[in-house]
Amino acid sequence: MSLTVLGLIFFETITSLDNAVINAEILSKMSERARKWFLLWGILIAVFMIRGFLPAAIVWVANPHFTIEEVFTSTLSSDPEVVEAMEQSGPVLLIAGGMFLIFLFFHWLFLEPKHFGLPTEKFFKEQGVWFFAIVSIILAYVTWHAINLDPLLAFGAVVGSTAFFIVHGFKQNAELQEARLREGKAELTDFSKLMYLEVIDATFSIDGVVGAFAFTFSIPLILIGNGVGAFMVRELTIRNIENVKKYVFLKNGAMYSIFFLGLIMVLDSFGAHIPSWVSPIITFSVVGFFFWKSVCRLNVEEKKKPKKKD
Repeated sequence: MSLTVLGLIFFETITSLDNAVINAEILSKMSERARKWFLLWGILIAVFMIRGFLPAAIVWVANPHFTIEEVFTSTLSSDPEVVEAMEQSGPVLLIAGGMFLIFLFFHWLFLEPKHFGLPTEKFFKEQGVWFFAIVSIILAYVTWHAINLDPLLAFGAVVGSTAFFIVHGFKQNAELQEARLREGKAELTDFSKLMYLEVIDATFSIDGVVGAFAFTFSIPLILIGNGVGAFMVRELTIRNIENVKKYVFLKNGAMYSIFFLGLIMVLDSFGAHIPSWVSPIITFSVVGFFFWKSVCRLNVEEKKKPKKKD
């Protein structure tokens, strides 16, 4: 259980770095009072209304006959009916979340600007036109195999891909608005900026919430892990975001871990029961590798700098 929570905290923090950068840019243009409000009340909204409500809502949609109390206690319940309901809805949730994460990874690999952490990344970036063809083939392949097992499983795969494009649209709009604010092209009051930050946080948190199901279906554990991760992102926003940005390959590590978690979720939905410790271990290992590459790059850059004369 402790390994699962640590994995959730780490995954939420890493996948929210982009969010932290945007938050820092906007907060720098706000009054001290508005910044304090965001860092105090904003964290409560981020933890309880988003990291708590959203995963519970996802589980409830898959099990609408559950009460809210049953959703929060379902993974700890000994009631045979509750256990059976979770077992039936689990594969659908897993394949939907897995497809969402896999699409997210390939969008980053083919289309998004990045520091090239592996030699192959430059090649894929140059083939960006193939993104939609690749994800369409993946969706068709997964749906074809899923429909032979259970039509609802196939529907879950389609829902996951649909959710990706909806969320991606919101993210693109958020990034465009953030660019306008940074350039001074959009004049907003502090209140409007606060509301905008909460919308951004909700949009960017979906990656972490969906990925959390690769670690556990326990809503209380997701709430704890993602909540602590959200708090750490807030701390990075105001204290160390410039230092974090120096580790240029952290985003690469986050995206590769997203890809592996997506694969685990899809495989698990088809009945390949993967131990719960695999997800956090993969996350720590993949991000750790790219953190090491970032440190190596920093050391090389330091050596290239001209030494100061006494």
